[in-house]
Amino acid sequence: MEIWVPITIAAAFMQNIRSATQKHLKGIVGTTGATFVRFGFGFPFACLFVAIMHFGIGWELPDLNSKFLMWIVLGAYAQIAAQIFLLKAFSFSNFTVATAYSRTEAAQAALVSFILLSETISWSAITAIFITIIGVIVISLAKSKLGFAGLLSAFSSKSAQFGLLAGSIFGISATSYRGASLSLEQGLTEPNFLMQAGVTLLATITLQSISLFLWMLYYDPSEITRVRKAWKWGLLAGFTGACASFGWFIGFTLVSAAIIKAVAQVEMLFTYTSSILIFKEKVSRAEVFGCALIVLGILILVFG
Repeated sequence: MEIWVPITIAAAFMQNIRSATQKHLKGIVGTTGATFVRFGFGFPFACLFVAIMHFGIGWELPDLNSKFLMWIVLGAYAQIAAQIFLLKAFSFSNFTVATAYSRTEAAQAALVSFILLSETISWSAITAIFITIIGVIVISLAKSKLGFAGLLSAFSSKSAQFGLLAGSIFGISATSYRGASLSLEQGLTEPNFLMQAGVTLLATITLQSISLFLWMLYYDPSEITRVRKAWKWGLLAGFTGACASFGWFIGFTLVSAAIIKAVAQVEMLFTYTSSILIFKEKVSRAEVFGCALIVLGILILVFG
């Protein structure tokens, strides 16, 4: 098994914890504040990761270049924009439609990777990506009264349009991070995917933290006070978010962003596992089938 597989699965697990923490924080701080904590409180951990690799292990720091900076700016702001569009999609009546269409991110990332990086992936990988997407859609529809026909008929709805748009921009963001990390190879004596991913993460999280802090400072200074008071939860969100992002960026450095995003659908399995073990919720046959499709798609990607 290639190293990016367990790293991606671990990143999905950490992201699941981060998402739950942010959901809790939304009851304490606003949406902007809950978004900021994953970056602002994650910044010191990103610094720590790079410091350990450079000062602790002795790995060289890469020289930055204009191409790297271009990719970082595109990726960082695309991620923020995608999050905004996703929240916008959720603001409309049909949450299920928004979720299902936004989860096409992996397929859209494959197209974006071809356009921006001239990357192609095998037909077996494409098949596996679509299997995982169908699995996610089945799960999304399982607890709603909306069937596949209803999902297709809702294509023209604002929920679907903003969901698709969010998925597209998330794909641009992921591909940009891969481009940024790969561009650092020319600044190293020998390629080092861990250092490349760590520096990419640090540059990204720095830009996003500053941008969101200035946004809050200008538009809602009181949000900064609420974030400061919630620092304990913020540290948990920051740590898990930084660990998850480091895992994503390692994956993006090693293989196509589309493949990483497809394997990342395993996060849905973690969500259902916690629902069963912690909240004692019952799972329908359709949900089990959807989870099985996700597992099948991931197995094809890993062993195909």
